[in-house]
Amino acid sequence: MKNTRNKIVCNRPQDVEATFGNLKNNKNFKQFLCKGKNKVEVEFGLLAIAHNIAKVAS
Repeated sequence: MKNTRNKIVCNRPQDVEATFGNLKNNKNFKQFLCKGKNKVEVEFGLLAIAHNIAKVAS
């Protein structure tokens, strides 16, 4: 059980890094357009949806 958890924890930063790198470089995302935590959460949610749709479409 512990070895499985360690593998997941070790691989997690690589998975997250690729997603943010794709948003920054390929989607040209530099900063949030809205102010406020709720609005930023919605904006990031839309970015995540767009990223997932692009993954499924390719």
